[in-house]
Amino acid sequence: MPKIGMEPVRRKALVDATLRAVGDHGSLTVTMSEIARHAGVSAALAHHYFGSKEQLVIETIRTLLRQLRADAVAALREATTPREKLSAVIRVNFQAHQFAPETVAAWLAFYSEAQRSEETRRLLVVYARRLRSNFLASLRNLCPLTDAARIAEGASAMIDGLYLRQGLKSAPVSIDASIALVEDYVTAHLQLVSNQIISMPKTEGPKP
Repeated sequence: MPKIGMEPVRRKALVDATLRAVGDHGSLTVTMSEIARHAGVSAALAHHYFGSKEQLVIETIRTLLRQLRADAVAALREATTPREKLSAVIRVNFQAHQFAPETVAAWLAFYSEAQRSEETRRLLVVYARRLRSNFLASLRNLCPLTDAARIAEGASAMIDGLYLRQGLKSAPVSIDASIALVEDYVTAHLQLVSNQIISMPKTEGPKP
């Protein structure tokens, strides 16, 4: 029988081991036995806690998303202006523990699995919508809604693309460089929108 109070510890160990094992393999071909070995528990205990490797993978994705959300909430709370909040969202997505090579490799494996697993796809759609929403919440205070939606989509796509580039390993982009690229994109497009608004002809009022 498992020791009372050990379940949360072992469940976390199994989730952490899944992230490492999937990242090392670069795919979900890793077995439950390999994951259990990484966690220092038996495969039988891993099945006892999660039922199957698929359920353990789902819980690993949920754990990553919960951490990302908690980090975003904390970072946004510290920011005061809409522009500072945009920078906070960008930085959160390139934190060292999220942008580490093994974590990036695991994310890519999860995206591949989403082509076959409806639950995995649903969780990744939740992430994409949350990222867009976080951008949009601040952008709509800085520019018209149509432009805000377009910039939010572009910034989100850049973050996804930089994760893909990081996954290549032969052409990695540093955390600071990745943040700078997305910051430059957002700043340039906000300036472009501002210039367009300034250059718009003013509508004449009614003649006396």
